[in-house]
Amino acid sequence: MTKLPKSEFSERIKNAPEDTIERNWVNKMSPDFALGYLQLMRADRPIGTWLLLWPCLWSILLASHYYSDASMLPNWQLMLLFTVGAFVMRGAGCVVNDLWDREADAMVERTKGRPLPSGRVSVFGALVFLGMLCLIGLLILLQLNMFTIYVGAASIVLIVIYPLMKRITYWPQLILGFTFNWGALLGWAAVSGEIKLPAVILYVAGIFWTLGYDTIYAHQDKEDDIQVGVKSTALRLADNTHKWLTGFYLICFTLILVAGYFSGLSMLFFIGMAAAGAHLAYQLKKLDIDDRDLCLNLFRSNHHFGAIVFISILLGHI
Repeated sequence: MTKLPKSEFSERIKNAPEDTIERNWVNKMSPDFALGYLQLMRADRPIGTWLLLWPCLWSILLASHYYSDASMLPNWQLMLLFTVGAFVMRGAGCVVNDLWDREADAMVERTKGRPLPSGRVSVFGALVFLGMLCLIGLLILLQLNMFTIYVGAASIVLIVIYPLMKRITYWPQLILGFTFNWGALLGWAAVSGEIKLPAVILYVAGIFWTLGYDTIYAHQDKEDDIQVGVKSTALRLADNTHKWLTGFYLICFTLILVAGYFSGLSMLFFIGMAAAGAHLAYQLKKLDIDDRDLCLNLFRSNHHFGAIVFISILLGHI
């Protein structure tokens, strides 16, 4: 595909959602018929895929070391499968979310340009697209052992109910944590055909990580959330957000260290994790819950935290 001329690109992004990233491969290179669907699955915003993928990769690395008497090379083929799976299933989750939220999204300036509320993708088209994404996800899952297939299938319940939680509880970020960190269990199961304590500890660590970064994200939308009548931890915690985030991140950081310890990682892991801790401290220091742009940037920076933890676990194999 060729790069769009500047005039055509400018015309195309007029119809893009306000919260999209303008200069990305989707807006620049996708054919017209696919643009709405790629935006529907958030292919233009890869941060969600990374946040879903990192716990999977952490877990695969931990399991690789746990089951080895000496340093065991990670299964890169397995990591590739999980990378594609995270891209597809994060997309499926976004489609489910937008189907539930299409009426509320139409009332919010930041989201009214999304494919469903703007009418660029029909409900029927979204359902067909969702079926295709789930089929691809199933084909990837079937490449894994039977125990992992069962574990992966169990996550469908969380994917479906998560969008409802913001109408029921001020803690939908907790349900998102259960959902987005399922890969910590799945990655371990894919390596070993079972789930051991380090995987469970890592899963809980990821839940607290998600509680932190998605509360930051939710502070962008708190005025709109009040307007449309949905709930979030940003509204629940309000001016106490910083104290709660400190607790969330401290628990997350500590539990990742414990998971690494029980997996038998070397001292290099703990040295590397000092940088991960510094990154979380940086987020807490910079946070201003009333600065929407800053909240978005800090939220996105959690991709860097995920990468630092990954590198630290990899170093721990030495």
